[in-house]
Amino acid sequence: PAAASFKRYHMEHHKFQGEDVVDVDIPTEWEGWFFHSTPRKVLWCLLQPVFYSLRPLAINPKEPTRWEFINIACIIAFDLSIVYVWGVRELLYLVIGTLFGMGLHPVAGHFIAEHYVMHEGQETFSYYGPLNWLTFNVGYHNEHHDFANISGKHLPDVRKIAPEYYDAIPHYHSWIKVIYDYIVDDGISPYSRTKRVTMETKEIDALRARGGLVK
Repeated sequence: PAAASFKRYHMEHHKFQGEDVVDVDIPTEWEGWFFHSTPRKVLWCLLQPVFYSLRPLAINPKEPTRWEFINIACIIAFDLSIVYVWGVRELLYLVIGTLFGMGLHPVAGHFIAEHYVMHEGQETFSYYGPLNWLTFNVGYHNEHHDFANISGKHLPDVRKIAPEYYDAIPHYHSWIKVIYDYIVDDGISPYSRTKRVTMETKEIDALRARGGLVK
């Protein structure tokens, strides 16, 4: 439901991965400070869709473009159609299903698996398991970052062409295990991300002034 905004932020995530303020995929200082224990990390996983959607507005807000307004209009029209044809309960089912699907759910393991540093010296990880069949190969994340213009359908081909670059580095075969390890390992928390500061304030301001990489 936020495709237009997601594209703008995701392009910056690729070009400025881990850059403080610019890459809103990095959890905030408060998240790292508060969600450090096992029970709190369970709560963080449950609330992940909230942080994922609201964090950009707090850290790196952008002026909405016409595509955001078109996006919102389409969402409202679709939701009203659902309510008109089937009812409010059915709309709530879709909303709650989305929240659970992005929260404490096996498929949501990709949010943690992609960039949380569970193996020192590496900040991006791929997943080579069966859930790729349901997620348009989003698990092939190293391949995606190396060749961002290749569609999800063909990301497995990248690995097949150059296995020496992907098979020898740490990767995952279970998103469920990733979630479990994240929750129970005291050494892993929202702080377990590679964060860097390489841009000057004036560069960030200039990026904001032009609406980001994608207007």
